[in-house]
Amino acid sequence: MHNFQIGQLYSRKQDIHDRFGGSQRSGISHCKDAPFIFLFTGSLGEQYGYKDHWDSEGLFRFTGEGQTGDMRFSNGNKAIRDHQLEGRDLLLFEQLGKSKPYRFLGEFVCTSYEYKGMPDREGHTRQGIVFHLLNVDEEIEGSQEVTVQITNGLQALRQLAYASAKSAPQVKSTTGKTNYYERNANIKRYVLARANGVCECCGKPAPFLKRTGQPYLEPHHILKLSDKGLDHPRMVAAVTPNCHREIHHGAKGETIDRKLLELIAQKESAQIELS
Repeated sequence: MHNFQIGQLYSRKQDIHDRFGGSQRSGISHCKDAPFIFLFTGSLGEQYGYKDHWDSEGLFRFTGEGQTGDMRFSNGNKAIRDHQLEGRDLLLFEQLGKSKPYRFLGEFVCTSYEYKGMPDREGHTRQGIVFHLLNVDEEIEGSQEVTVQITNGLQALRQLAYASAKSAPQVKSTTGKTNYYERNANIKRYVLARANGVCECCGKPAPFLKRTGQPYLEPHHILKLSDKGLDHPRMVAAVTPNCHREIHHGAKGETIDRKLLELIAQKESAQIELS
């Protein structure tokens, strides 16, 4: 787990790469043995056609990697697009100048991306990739509690959830948030419906009913450090608040999480047989 604090300054070499590994030169650094992808932004990248910025929708528009020719979905670009499927968190840092430290801007999720014409290092126009990044704190505030309605059956919710659990889609930034929240809600609805009011961790009934009359359980992202952002239905469980806290903060949390992963795999296999 990282201990970076928003607004604090860090040495890229000592505080990031010496601790977690990854490339020390690339603007996108994904570590082999850590569940993070480090993103680095700053004005120095403008000489290569990178103009990262906040847009009117509150999304941070982060330019993909590749200094010459069209950008492609390989290496770092692919890592950002698929980060939620792979269970990796995006940590964004801002460079304050050459040989200066980096300011931590927070944890983000990639809601979508778009192609945009931009100059490369040699001044030639090429097709660039611009990612739409949403701060997870805003993602929590913007998320709405979902209501589970199984009018068309559990399998219909399952199909919608699996269709939503894909890599970040290509959409315009103006629809990125809406698209993301809808996909996230589809996964939550299915997971809560699959649980049917019973904790998928301890097997006990939900501790109480919500004002809507539905049992209260919390979606938990298995094997992730946080419960922020999308994930695949096979990696999300509906659990009681007590189980949720024990997994994240208890001494046996990791062991419980791995057992939960096996239980959800069994439940999903059973759903395949029923479909």
